[in-house]
Amino acid sequence: MAENDWRAEKKRLIARYHEENLRAEKGGVVFAGSSLMEMLPLDALAAELPEPKPLLYNRGVGGYTTADLLPVLDICVWELAPRKVFINIGTNDLSNASVTIPDLIDRYDRILHEIEAHLPGVALYLMAYYPVNPDAARDEGMRACLRIRTNARIREANEEVQKLAARHHQRYIDVNAPITDAQGRLRAEYTLEGMHINPAGYRAIWQELKQYVTE
Repeated sequence: MAENDWRAEKKRLIARYHEENLRAEKGGVVFAGSSLMEMLPLDALAAELPEPKPLLYNRGVGGYTTADLLPVLDICVWELAPRKVFINIGTNDLSNASVTIPDLIDRYDRILHEIEAHLPGVALYLMAYYPVNPDAARDEGMRACLRIRTNARIREANEEVQKLAARHHQRYIDVNAPITDAQGRLRAEYTLEGMHINPAGYRAIWQELKQYVTE
């Protein structure tokens, strides 16, 4: 997809989120981030939670980086006035060799400051980045991406995200155990093409994640 077409598609998605926000009940739980958050089948998984069910809103945007999320935080987060926000943003930064981890963390820090300034007292959950599996990559384009977005780079970034959460007195959570193989990679049976997660993988993650959603 051409860059202009991609931007137009994301602009339409953001506009749809804004329209949905106008009708949404406030005080729920927001999930914000890139495609790994957008693809989380939140409605289906949330339907299995016991009553009273929390209000859950997925505001992930596929392809987004930390720089992309910053100017749309109003729509993706604080228009909903949530009491909790789960964040998984930055994996696309890690796919760009020119973006350093300090660059990523600097923008992530700005994201947290912006949310906290607009929503005093909000609980933020900074999610560990999911592992990848280059052996499960289906084409050369994905294999090339995963030569940059390596599990070593992901682990380094996760260490810094954990420190960032501590500086903000917020929560860092790692729900990766069910989808990680003995070599520290994303389990082959849980990935679409080495990076993105399939429905079975999200169901495995949900078994860990839902405890934080409902606490």
